[in-house]
Amino acid sequence: MRLCALVLALCLLLAACGSGPELSGLSQTAPAETAEKAPEPPAPPEPPEPPAPPEPTVATLAVCGDAMSHMPVTNDAWDAAQGRYDYARIMAGAKDYVEAADYAVVNLETTLAGGPPYSGYPAFNSPDDMARGLRELGFDLCLTANNHSLDRGFSGLSRTLDVLDREGLAHVGTSRTPEEREDNLVLADVGGISVAFLGYTYGTNGIPVPKKHPYAINVFNTDYLTSLSKPDWDRLAGDLEAAKALEPDLIAVMIHWGLEYKTQPSRYQEELADFLFEHGADILLGGHSHVPQPMELRTLPDGRQGFVCYSLGNFISSQTKPLTDTTAVL
Repeated sequence: MRLCALVLALCLLLAACGSGPELSGLSQTAPAETAEKAPEPPAPPEPPEPPAPPEPTVATLAVCGDAMSHMPVTNDAWDAAQGRYDYARIMAGAKDYVEAADYAVVNLETTLAGGPPYSGYPAFNSPDDMARGLRELGFDLCLTANNHSLDRGFSGLSRTLDVLDREGLAHVGTSRTPEEREDNLVLADVGGISVAFLGYTYGTNGIPVPKKHPYAINVFNTDYLTSLSKPDWDRLAGDLEAAKALEPDLIAVMIHWGLEYKTQPSRYQEELADFLFEHGADILLGGHSHVPQPMELRTLPDGRQGFVCYSLGNFISSQTKPLTDTTAVL
């Protein structure tokens, strides 16, 4: 009997323990093997494909050197059958390169002051047909600031621009009015790339800029009648700021500088190039030496690339000194 009572007591104790709240709660939990499975989290979305880089805009700018019409050139351009001067024939060797470019520029180193008579060095005056020939060849823009711009005075300078306007050729570097000087740059579409062109000369062969027309020509030296060694830094920086305000893709400075017949740039040219790049220029296109000088591609301190061509020499002329007959279409 005692054994049965002990077994009974154990059964009662287990029964009492089983009725407690903790075990009661446990009894409501489903066995692990029968619990409902939680849904799998969704897979993260595939990252989107990066956008394709934009296609680069590729354009061609053709640049030519000093277009001069010494009297042998002028005489050779005469076409008796047509009764006019045919400069396109003289420049025909460059036609394919110039015509194929999206935009083409040249330094017009003469005046179109009216005639005949016409003249070469030292006081140039060429036939109006020269402008027509440049346009027929495919040029779009002429630099008109150089040491011969005032060979025929302010009237010759003004008439030159009138003739270029008539032929549909843009021009930069000289002005007929103060208003024209205030806006003396050309913003061009070069195959989808906007380029602001500025133009300057070191001097005027000792001819003073007319007092009545101080705006006539963009001279970058303040001492242009004497030592030619003091650049007008404020003017250059101000003009570049005005160009930047137009938000072009590139700024190109066409500049008449350096020493004649020297195949290397002077330290003065190099210092000017440094300044122009520092103040926003991207491309420097030089002339005046009448012989080719080096080209240089630079990485500028702000990460831009800068390109300078110190001189392409003569485009057309009748000069006979060494290398004055050597040139290129850049």
